[in-house]
Amino acid sequence: MSGHLDLIDLKIIESLGENGRVRLSELAEVVGLSIPSVSERLDKLQKNGIIKGFSMEVDERQLGFDIHAFVRVRIDSSKHYKSFMEHVMKEDEIMECFSVTGEGSHILKVMTHNTASLEQFLSRIQSWPGVLGTNTSFVLSQLKKNKKISAEIVRSNLQDRQVLITFDEKKSRRS
Repeated sequence: MSGHLDLIDLKIIESLGENGRVRLSELAEVVGLSIPSVSERLDKLQKNGIIKGFSMEVDERQLGFDIHAFVRVRIDSSKHYKSFMEHVMKEDEIMECFSVTGEGSHILKVMTHNTASLEQFLSRIQSWPGVLGTNTSFVLSQLKKNKKISAEIVRSNLQDRQVLITFDEKKSRRS
């Protein structure tokens, strides 16, 4: 598989995106291979870093986290980057951190209990060295969350970019 993905590999990725807990027997049936063949392909996809892991999805609101927000942070220069990232890693309320272009340097996806805890959180961030300011947007509702990656979109994207991954439809049908 090094340097080679075929349509079956893409179908495995797509199927796992729909249901990460799908049984090997079901996955084998979907892609038309034996269980050992699917298992071997999964191992190769993981070893090659294409599949990074498997995770669960939790309804945070059921656990009392009623506030979801995106916090855009402006830091004054890259000399504070290391310190900023150390602080980010220590904050449990930060679910994701993105380095971005445009206004600010980072966007934080934050989850907290209520507005009082968000206010305390923002106060902490604003006291970090180099932080010039924050801009917060509350999430009112989530309209779409997609973890599925369409096999056709991946195939099209990789072919458009002429990536060194080949798609051998004849081999896919024989495997």
